[in-house]
Amino acid sequence: MRRKQVGIVAALLAIGVVTLTACGQGATQSGSAAPAQEQAQVENAADNAVETDATSGVDLLRGTANSNKADQNTGDRAPENAPVETRQKWVELRAGNAGGLEPAVVNGKGLSVYWFSDDPVGGGVSNCNGECAKTWPAITVTKGTRLFFPGIRKENISFIKRQDGQFQVAIGGRPAYLFNKDKKAGDILGQNVGNKWFVMNPEGKRAVPKAEAPGQNNGQQGQPAPGAKPANSVTFFSGKNQKDFDDSFAVGVKVESKCADLRGGFLSLNPDGAVKIWSEPGCKGKSAVVSTAVNDASAAPIGFPEGVKSYIAA
Repeated sequence: MRRKQVGIVAALLAIGVVTLTACGQGATQSGSAAPAQEQAQVENAADNAVETDATSGVDLLRGTANSNKADQNTGDRAPENAPVETRQKWVELRAGNAGGLEPAVVNGKGLSVYWFSDDPVGGGVSNCNGECAKTWPAITVTKGTRLFFPGIRKENISFIKRQDGQFQVAIGGRPAYLFNKDKKAGDILGQNVGNKWFVMNPEGKRAVPKAEAPGQNNGQQGQPAPGAKPANSVTFFSGKNQKDFDDSFAVGVKVESKCADLRGGFLSLNPDGAVKIWSEPGCKGKSAVVSTAVNDASAAPIGFPEGVKSYIAA
């Protein structure tokens, strides 16, 4: 466990991704050496980023697979014929868009995630086994699997034990599955199959078109969506549209009730609840409260030309 945490700290310090500071201390300039106090805060943030589930032995981490340097030839992006041990190296479940349904849960390859109405909510069992499981592969994990969950509240994630003894991820008490006919990001060919299979949202409920989603504020300034809980974590992306590859990167952080500065401006974000964002370091400048994903903080209605530079719990 300690080696994992040291590795995350080293990665963060190497690229100068994020520095947490008290409100009023200001941001550390990109490329400059961070003071010892700020480096300690970065290390604390990384230490908090790993939590091992006592039941399954799965390591839960904030941020994305890319931001955590997950091996691109394993986990969700492993070949379909790869051994199960390779495919279980890591799993990413993130809030996103699935064929126009938003927010919806997708995996690290962008494939839509489903729930089955025959599974009792919170019942701890899956009723899709045998031939059913060939059509609807369960999202399974094992001890040591790294699970990334940007945009999903950790409290909504749990694990059930299947008939074959494997652990399956559940969201909102509902076991999570893929559909074997979905081949690319955005496919939702399993939606409403038999009136029993539905694309899942980050609370484990039925995902709906964005315009119909209750409480969606599309990142508008002002108060968060009615009933939105304060964010526990948020993933910031240096590029637009939650891009964390090529020349863009992401960082997952814990949200607290003190101002935290980002090193540089971040143009998109995916929170798991309500968070207040600011256009300048030290929680200064323009601000907005958001509780759903923002794909372009530089555009209206947010309008932060250089992106988000600091944040605090809403």
